[in-house]
Amino acid sequence: MKNEEFLQFKNEIRSELDSILAYWKTNSVDTVNGGFYGRRDFNNNLIADANKGVILNTRLLWSFSAAGNFYKNDTYKTYADRAYAYLKTYFQDQEFEGLYWELDHEGNPVNKRKQIYAQAFSIYALSEFYRYTSNEDALNWAISLFNIIEKYARDNKLNGYLEAFQENWSPIEDMRLSEKDDNSAKTMNTHLHILEAYTNLLQVTGSSAVKEALKNLTKLFLEKFLDTRTNHFQLFFDTQWKRANNVVSFGHDIEAVWLIVDACKAIANKDLLQQAEQVTLEVASTFLKEAYIPQKGVVNEQDMDTGEIDTDRHWWPQMEAIVGLQYAFEISGEEHFRTAQLDIWQYTKNHIIDHKNGEWHFRVNKNNEPYTSEDKLSMWKAPYHNSRACMLVLN
Repeated sequence: MKNEEFLQFKNEIRSELDSILAYWKTNSVDTVNGGFYGRRDFNNNLIADANKGVILNTRLLWSFSAAGNFYKNDTYKTYADRAYAYLKTYFQDQEFEGLYWELDHEGNPVNKRKQIYAQAFSIYALSEFYRYTSNEDALNWAISLFNIIEKYARDNKLNGYLEAFQENWSPIEDMRLSEKDDNSAKTMNTHLHILEAYTNLLQVTGSSAVKEALKNLTKLFLEKFLDTRTNHFQLFFDTQWKRANNVVSFGHDIEAVWLIVDACKAIANKDLLQQAEQVTLEVASTFLKEAYIPQKGVVNEQDMDTGEIDTDRHWWPQMEAIVGLQYAFEISGEEHFRTAQLDIWQYTKNHIIDHKNGEWHFRVNKNNEPYTSEDKLSMWKAPYHNSRACMLVLN
């Protein structure tokens, strides 16, 4: 790739970052009931009485805080403060600690389960908010959530972290993060978000306890979740680390490698970092062979037992690919990683970004037709993946 091509790419990324943040500033703020709305449909129509999920709200807190840190100004402080205040007032469980999973549109809890994925994402957001505002209460809350996860979710006998609990942290039968997931006790997805949360928390605290937990997590990814025969991360396990199925999520593969590299840098372990960088190249190479189609983006999943491929193009794997391939290029200097990165951006720009209604389509099919049943703003549709990727590429 020529330097001018990469410069144009970065200019387009910077412009898109501005557009993403402008969308969420304009379309997400709930001026009636506080905090942020829970849903806008495909056409950006507001569903004012939609429930509010903790994942959307923590991702908004992270995104506005990260944007403030990226631009080094107070432009996003009002929005970050709003997200923090709403989380503390409405999502925080004052009796049993942790954060609820879901509220109604007025802020009343409707699902009080304690999903470790959500507690981890709260740490990620709160530590970023602390980095932006120096709010000590936010940092203390993040540390307390770390202690809660370590107390209730960490499996001190067989290692890893359990997926979910009842409101009072007692066991729960249905641990699923969403209806499409397996009901597994230990999942790669939750561990991945604990990993990114602990990395962020370690960077702002230097805590030896966080460092130990993060080092353990990096080893789990490199030794338990990674199948070195296929260069894929396995997704679902029971408490004994027996694999539940053989489905591969390509987006999670390419997201995991760069997050593991960042974790190894945070704990300052040269041996683990060297191992993680080698894994990055292997996983990224496999990703290009199996998930990436030139001029047609990144497919979603594959069942490795049946060979069946989910050919939908979701918005977030495109951007995680752009970051993961950036890391692979920087580690190796191999130009094909950067060429694929630019090509995926061209595909995203042409087919994933919604140039009519703003923000991005949740997913499109193999013919690049968007699913009109998918929302523009929802519990799972937030500015985190795409804004983060833009900021990382620009940095």
